[in-house]
Amino acid sequence: MPVFANYHCKTTIDCQQGAVRAVRYNVDGSYCMSCGSDKKIKLWNPATGLLLKTYGGHADEVTDVAGSCDSSYIVSSSLDKSIIYWDVSTGTPVRRLRSHAGGVRCVCFNEDSSITISGGRDNAVMCWDIRTRRLDPVQVMKDARDCITTVLTNENKIYAASLDGCIRHYDIRVGEMTCDKIGEPVTYLAKTQDEQCLVAGCQDSVVRLIDCETGGLLSEYKGHRADDYHIECGILANDAHIVAGSSAGDAYIWDLLEGKVLQRIRISDNGGVVHSLATHPRRSEELLFARRRDMYVFTTDLQIEEEQL
Repeated sequence: MPVFANYHCKTTIDCQQGAVRAVRYNVDGSYCMSCGSDKKIKLWNPATGLLLKTYGGHADEVTDVAGSCDSSYIVSSSLDKSIIYWDVSTGTPVRRLRSHAGGVRCVCFNEDSSITISGGRDNAVMCWDIRTRRLDPVQVMKDARDCITTVLTNENKIYAASLDGCIRHYDIRVGEMTCDKIGEPVTYLAKTQDEQCLVAGCQDSVVRLIDCETGGLLSEYKGHRADDYHIECGILANDAHIVAGSSAGDAYIWDLLEGKVLQRIRISDNGGVVHSLATHPRRSEELLFARRRDMYVFTTDLQIEEEQL
């Protein structure tokens, strides 16, 4: 079992884009992105807090963003019902995709970044072939009865979480859909590095560990407060620790196997919901949190000591 070291705030970045809606790492964790209520996406160097580029083109709040497998492109979703596929270096939109009937809540790439998957307030999951000029989705899945909050994918499956209390698994190889009923609105979904389990953040202030194959509940993690907010959760790169934000201005880290709280991270003393977070894709010593207009880079004692040497 990896040794746990407490996290400390290394950098606080005022994103200056209104309320920060989501923070995300790129594929190798060398850069990060923030989405704002000012309708823009910003690209940052998390180590220095340096703003590298700003992407503007949406007509409403940007809700989610994802980087491609080679970090050359990003895709973003917005409440303006559109998805934009961006060229990272030039900052220009390559393609603007519209088919959702409501605001688009979440977006992701498949493994080779040839397909973009989106989920919206219209309860639909859509797959887009962004390497062609086709502007219509190649597949639409309308099985959910409420807003889609997260879409994830691996080589063979698409996972969609919804506020209707279900996680749906779409098996691309055989064309089957499996529905795991959680019973509580699922606000966020993350998968472990070995792709055996899903981590589901729910609106009843419980984070649940779900077995991908059986849909069985493996463990529950409690202590944080979700209230009526979309609180995100995640799993560190070592697959040993679960993390989640909280409506009380803090974040919690649990031991995956034992379910006990290892650290309560106080992000701010004057409140503010810690709603979005990102776990580093390769290093478990680094985390991103979002609260109000700020983004926070947290690192462990171990990493701070290495940098001082």
